Amino acid sequence: MARRALTTTATAFATAAALLLTACGGGDDASSDDIKGAGDSSPGPTASKTSAAPAVKRPVIKLPSSFQLTFENWTSSDPVKQAVLDDGKEQLRAGYEAIIENDPDSKNRAFYDTKNGFLQSRQWIKTYTDKNLTVIGKLPVFDPKVTLSKDKAAASLSYCTDESKASTRNRRTGEVKGNPAGTDPEVFYVISMGKSPQGVWQAVSARSERGGCPQ
Repeated sequence: MARRALTTTATAFATAAALLLTACGGGDDASSDDIKGAGDSSPGPTASKTSAAPAVKRPVIKLPSSFQLTFENWTSSDPVKQAVLDDGKEQLRAGYEAIIENDPDSKNRAFYDTKNGFLQSRQWIKTYTDKNLTVIGKLPVFDPKVTLSKDKAAASLSYCTDESKASTRNRRTGEVKGNPAGTDPEVFYVISMGKSPQGVWQAVSARSERGGCPQ
């Protein structure tokens, strides 16, 4: 379930700032029609409000009981950091919703990504959907940390996941597989995020390191 190699926080801020501008101002070969919803903070009619930005409607993310994605200590006394946590949580939930629904072009996931961020998200989702895989079991997400840029327009969100009770299931054969024996079940993630003009914290890029969680 892990993604690509980890980047540094400083690089994450630079990437978030540059790619957020690209998503808002062009300079990318892909048009908004190529990735529907990516970088757009105006979702469809099935949406709800969250504390992150009350004036902006968020998509309703639904996960089945067969896959339990839990978030531990996902709170901050800083309202800006809490907004990052709220949208970062829904960004991850939307990704697994897309895998389970076999939908790499998920509008819900695209809502929480910049255009460039969604290109990476789509590749990750397709590592499952191209192999007819879905996810089942339990996946705790814990130890979140938010670092804000000086102008609070970009952020780095890091967290850990524990895959020891999560598995994939083949849609066609029903075969269930977990991680190979001896694999470290914990994965450390860093998500570079930028704040859209509408107030949504969107993922610009994601990096991961298996076994990299702080001890």
